[in-house]
This record gives sequence, C-alpha cells and structure tokens, in this order.
Amino acid sequence: MTIKKSDIICIIPARGDSQGLKMKNLRTVNKKKLIQHPIEYALKSNLIGTVLVTTDNELIAKAARKYGAITPFIRPKRYSGKFSTTEKTLQHALLTYEKMINKKFKLCVFLTCTDLFRKNTWIKQGITKIKNNHKIESVFVGYKTHKNFWERNSHNFGKWKRIKEFMKEYSSRQVRKYIVREDTGLFCVSRANLWREGKRIGENVEIILNNEFLTSVDIHDKNDLKLANYLMKNFKF
Repeated sequence: MTIKKSDIICIIPARGDSQGLKMKNLRTVNKKKLIQHPIEYALKSNLIGTVLVTTDNELIAKAARKYGAITPFIRPKRYSGKFSTTEKTLQHALLTYEKMINKKFKLCVFLTCTDLFRKNTWIKQGITKIKNNHKIESVFVGYKTHKNFWERNSHNFGKWKRIKEFMKEYSSRQVRKYIVREDTGLFCVSRANLWREGKRIGENVEIILNNEFLTSVDIHDKNDLKLANYLMKNFKF
C-alpha cells in the first residue's frame, strides 16, 4: 500500500483551560509559544500533508493558524473538559475533519504542546518504519530506564510489590534488563483505523528508544515552564 504525504495527518490537541497553568499553550518557552513548537516540528519534517490543531479556544486557534496549522473547527465542550481523554479527542478530530473534506487518511501523527524536547529525526524514523512494514500498527518514542518500579496490588492499602519479577535481581545498569516509558506525546504515528476506533496505539508496535533525561519534562505548571526555559537555554538537545 502506497502512502503519500497527503495521506498523513498530524493532530495536535491544545485546549484553552488547564488546571495547573491557565492558557498554557500560549505561554512561551525559548521565545516560542508552546503551540508553535509541535506545529513547526511537523511542518519541518516535510512528510506530513496536513497539520491540524484541535482546540476549544479561539485565541489558540488564531495562534495555530499563524504558525502554519489548520483549525477547521472549534472542539466541542464534551471533548474539552479535564476528564476528556486524548483518545476521544483524537478520534473526534480525525472523524470530523475526514467528514468535512470527504477523505480518509492512512496515517495519523500525534504530538503534544507540553512535550518539547524532540529530535528532528524521530518523525522520519517513525513514518519510515510504519510505511515499510504493514504489520506495524504504531511507532512511538519510549524512554529507556533501568530503574525499579513498585505498585500496590489494591487501590491504597495493599502490599507493595515490584511490577516485574526480574527487578528482584540487582545488577549494574550496563547488563540488567530495562523497561520503556511510553512517550507518545513526543512523537507517535499510528494507522488511521486505530484512531477511528478510539485507540491511540495498537498492539503491534515499534519503539524509538531514547535515554535523554530532558524528555521527562512535561509542562503542567509554572515550575515546569521555568524548567523548560532553563533547559532549552542551557542544554543542547
């Protein structure tokens, strides 16, 4: 199946309300609005035919258009509350736009405004991988870690246990098994049929491994914003 640039859409969610930082998507990091970062990243790749921002806010929509994205609709309130899921937001945006233009996309790229530390190579890697292997449903960035993780086997009062048996064995980082943190907000590409079904990623995936600590920064409050500004000014990524 041939997949052309026009068959690929990138959808960037950017709602106006935020519990931790009001209108955070119009805040500035490294002299750029948060909404500007993922739009420029998607456009710069030259691999995506449509870059769409789904927002419930006219000011954010106006800014998104200024930086090169389209905003063909304002997101309904039922997909904009604090309990709205990313999956429902992406599903609504894709289905609504496909209906508007009478076209079905083949691949969907997901980027967030609050994850800023992306590598330009990831988008090409991901799209190339999914194009070259029809069995792969999704490709996303994952943070590689050798840390041990614990969970409770009931909501609040159960016994703590390691999430994996191999974590009982302590050894040097160089030889021990690792796990991967899913970071789809940094970059994710999936088959469009998954999004139409309300799923962000499928079961058959490839992960672009990353061990850069800067990718852990996700902006939710003023301290995150300050940290992101400091890191962008003082660290090379």
